[in-house]
Amino acid sequence: MHPHYPFVQEMRNASELKPGEVRLGVVQWLVKPFSSVEAFLTKVEQQVQSFANYGVDFVLYPEYFSLPLLTLFKGEERERLLELGSLADRLEATFAEMAQTHQVNIIAGSMPSTHGDGELRNVSFLCRRNGSVERYYKIHLTPHERNAWHMTPGNEMGVYDTDCGRIGIQTCYDVEFPELGRLYAEQGMQILFVPFSTDSQEGFYRVRHCAVARAIENECYVAIAGCVGYLPEVGAVEFQYGESAVFTPSDYAFPTGSIKSILPANVESIIVSDINLELLSQLHHHGSVRNLKDRRKDLYQLKLHSNHSPNAHEYQHHHLLGPAD
Repeated sequence: MHPHYPFVQEMRNASELKPGEVRLGVVQWLVKPFSSVEAFLTKVEQQVQSFANYGVDFVLYPEYFSLPLLTLFKGEERERLLELGSLADRLEATFAEMAQTHQVNIIAGSMPSTHGDGELRNVSFLCRRNGSVERYYKIHLTPHERNAWHMTPGNEMGVYDTDCGRIGIQTCYDVEFPELGRLYAEQGMQILFVPFSTDSQEGFYRVRHCAVARAIENECYVAIAGCVGYLPEVGAVEFQYGESAVFTPSDYAFPTGSIKSILPANVESIIVSDINLELLSQLHHHGSVRNLKDRRKDLYQLKLHSNHSPNAHEYQHHHLLGPAD
């Protein structure tokens, strides 16, 4: 029986996972109006509870999945974004409580966050099941986020330790910059989580193809979660196109086409998918090709300005993948 909801039967205990396996939950979120913030949070908690019932280690929500709450506010779009952003602390605390209660690590998509005198940022929360929380601020803002919403970009890398490996967070457009993914890989990232929000097939396929590329070139898993549906009351998410998925490197031990799991377009649904972190180490040392080991560091190098990486902690790649190559 579930410890917090005794009427819920356990479907599979996480202890049944094989050594090195991690179970991912991915939400493809339907945009629709909510009568209140509480109604929104109730839906999220019901989903998290269900994922916990499946023994999931991580749950990933999409970018801007809270924007339907803009229907609760009046005024111009940016004014409503500021009002929604003022709820960031409250939502963070609630997601953190859910993570601890249901013993699931939650990557709570992203939402607007209000700072200081009218400053807006795009923030994602990593809520660990031990109760600790990290904030990742989107580094690469789209032209619309910069010019229409006057958002401020983040300046800090999103690589974090968890009880199920070292993970990274990149929000939508971030995944289209290969330099960032490679810097994450140099800090030992094993799973990259990408919440996204795209209003067209063209935008979605940019995210999808770049996510697959990041998985292959950085020898990691990549999970992407997006919104779907039509909500004309909120211009920012009026049209949403998405196919949420889990991608892998490309070698014999992994699925053909680097697709572990993928959802059909534009339906509200979820993914529950098992990945194996031990396969990444085997790939790194014994793969058909070895993208990370075979870099020509004598010809080129990638540099991160040290004052923008407080999460790196001078992380050495050999901590997870063996001695530096």
